[in-house]
Amino acid sequence: MENLSRRGVLSLGVALGLVSVADSAKAWAWPAADSVAGTGTGADPEYVWDSATDPLMAALLKNGQVPSVNSAMAGWVNNGDPLPSGFPAELTAHLRQVNRLPSWADRAKLTRAADFNRRRDTYLFMLYGLGSGIMSTVIPREARSVYWSAGGADMQDRAAKTFTFGYDLSELRAFEPTGQFIVTANKTRLVHAAVRHLLPQLQQWKSGADQDIPISAADILVTFHSLGTYVHSKLIEWKIPFPAEDQEAFLHSWQVALHLLGVPDEYIPKTWAAAQAQSKQVLTPILAPTTEGIKLAEELLSLTAQVDLGVTRGFQNEFVRYVLSDEVGDWLGLRRDYVAAALVRTAWPTYIKFREGLSPIMPGTFYMMDQFVRALAMLFLNKGSSGTTTPITIPTGNRPTG
Repeated sequence: MENLSRRGVLSLGVALGLVSVADSAKAWAWPAADSVAGTGTGADPEYVWDSATDPLMAALLKNGQVPSVNSAMAGWVNNGDPLPSGFPAELTAHLRQVNRLPSWADRAKLTRAADFNRRRDTYLFMLYGLGSGIMSTVIPREARSVYWSAGGADMQDRAAKTFTFGYDLSELRAFEPTGQFIVTANKTRLVHAAVRHLLPQLQQWKSGADQDIPISAADILVTFHSLGTYVHSKLIEWKIPFPAEDQEAFLHSWQVALHLLGVPDEYIPKTWAAAQAQSKQVLTPILAPTTEGIKLAEELLSLTAQVDLGVTRGFQNEFVRYVLSDEVGDWLGLRRDYVAAALVRTAWPTYIKFREGLSPIMPGTFYMMDQFVRALAMLFLNKGSSGTTTPITIPTGNRPTG
């Protein structure tokens, strides 16, 4: 199932707008000169994890301190909030070092990125939700890690947390004291460290894993390309007005996000051209179906049925095929609906043209599309109840298997 022909990988890379791919049997060759650091060790990020956070989280788990950390962490929401007094001293010392913007962060670019996200939120919701979200199910390592981790047992909650991570990043004051993204990123970094410690203890994960420890720096880069690089490419493909300044700002927000998640600066692309080159090496060649990914995709698409507003599951299947390719749709077993396929391929481009002022005629499907986008967004904003905070907690175990 997971062995793709070179022709299949090439066609998929083109369909996703990510660039054609080189030999998938690769060694790390992306130049650190193309990173925000401008230099590096040349070490393969496949074997780089989070040396600052991983030992700390392993100790907290072994000492049974995570439940009290989660309780203390619940009230730590805004970037300007003081670190909770209930944190162990070693966790407080760690967060004092990392709970801040990197020295190279450009606040003007971050402000512009937030404004761009506000202006383009409709497209971002659809691409992050039905594009990147479903793409994650054909990233084998990510699909397996999500499925076998504790969060995989409640996909609506897991999707809400993932979606609100992007929502916090998109907020107008995301990096300001009243915003939440710096805190959200640091909470997520702690979760990643916990999962690195917990998943290798689970035989079901180990039996299908091709790595000893999950969520390497390379894996986080793969996730970035399935989100930021993919969305950037699709917006250009759809001919959405995208000035160079907006493109640069959008990339910068992701650069800062990667840094806050613990990815060393030597692996963070400094330009979109560098990002595309890196994506060509780390993302497109590895896309493939897995048993876990197929199950996750079905769960995610079943969730959206809660807000279909008269839109059929066939419509959703065909929209996924539209943004990710028929190849991905076939991998996931998404049943064809050719009437819905025709609707998607005509309604979405006319919807874009009207929204962008490129057509004076409002399409008859405009209201349906607009309401579907909003409802989809709210479904994943904390299960539709609130978009005010991301309820992130550190796991203490894996997916129940009994």
